[in-house]
Amino acid sequence: MSHLLHKKIILGISGSIAAYKSAYLTRLLIKHGAEVKVIMTESATHFISPLTLSTLSKQPVALEIMDEDTWNNHVELGLWADYFIIAPATANTLSKLADGQSDNMLVATYLSAKCKVMIAPAMDVDMWKHGSTKKNIEKLIAHGDLIIPVEHGELASGLIGEGRMAEPAQIVSYLEDYIIKSLPLNGKSALVTAGPTYEPIDPVRFIGNHSSGKMGISIADELAKRGAFTTLVLGPSSLRPQYKNINIIFVNTAEDMFKAVTSIHKSQDIVVMTAAVADYTPLHVSDQKIKKSDVDWSVQLKRTIDIAASIGKEKQPNQLHIGFALETQNEKSNATQKVIKKNFDFIVLNSLNEPGAGFKHDTNKVSFIFKDNKEKQFELKSKKEVAIDIVDEIELLLP
Repeated sequence: MSHLLHKKIILGISGSIAAYKSAYLTRLLIKHGAEVKVIMTESATHFISPLTLSTLSKQPVALEIMDEDTWNNHVELGLWADYFIIAPATANTLSKLADGQSDNMLVATYLSAKCKVMIAPAMDVDMWKHGSTKKNIEKLIAHGDLIIPVEHGELASGLIGEGRMAEPAQIVSYLEDYIIKSLPLNGKSALVTAGPTYEPIDPVRFIGNHSSGKMGISIADELAKRGAFTTLVLGPSSLRPQYKNINIIFVNTAEDMFKAVTSIHKSQDIVVMTAAVADYTPLHVSDQKIKKSDVDWSVQLKRTIDIAASIGKEKQPNQLHIGFALETQNEKSNATQKVIKKNFDFIVLNSLNEPGAGFKHDTNKVSFIFKDNKEKQFELKSKKEVAIDIVDEIELLLP
């Protein structure tokens, strides 16, 4: 999943040979989940067809303020957008934008826009280096607009130099980076554990539990959505997070998870322990499949390392630790003890006695239990909504 999902973007296109790249840029933005509306200057239509762009964007292309006796509402369009990208922006268009010469739909909409504007210039090297172009760029920056750097390379004139419009993929990355930098958890590192652990008895059999990892994965997605650099330590599960920039460390056993968590714990601002880690593991593991026989068979177990308690002892003042407690009896009492014992800032308590809560459900009903014994209770919600509540609380508690 991309941070461009559901974002509303105006793409303004002016008359440059680089306009052919705008078709690919439109396609990329939509592929990332954005809704795109295109505005073209008249000269841009000589380089690429409005039909091509309307087909790709699945929206009519705005060309003129008055179009076949119909008024295109540039004010409404400017208010609609979350972001306005002008690519390519010719020297002529830069001049009109800088001085507010609203003789076309693109500039009129620019003057009405309340969103962040990003401009990708495209022109020959001498035009790019000319003093008047530099002054126009300075004016636009003073207006609060962002200038996407031009690239060095072969130009339409045959010259080699600066002035090429940034490639579509670079423009999309520039926009995504800008969005991420403005998110509330940008610059924070988060570690989430999720799923079960499988403790081997022999090469075929294991001790495990019914955890699917849904809750932890939803939390990892929500943290990533808000800009945190997120690492997910995931036990055996067929589920995966939606955000592609989440770093996933796959593990199987409690020992594997302990090693993965402790290797990065010190560098994390936020730690959310949702994994259903096995409390016991076989004392002896057979290297061959144990054959069935007519006699009873027992497995001797030993305690696994308590990962949350172990890293709780190393917890720094600038770190937040959040735990999970799945209980079937004495729920609040057991959860409160875990908050103290494992040095959590708060614990998310859910009960198998609640319909729709616990393993394998898409929903959960939780309470937050804090160190001071305060409690926040929530109604039954989807696990994605529970993840939002948890990350909201994390934002409130961050130093």
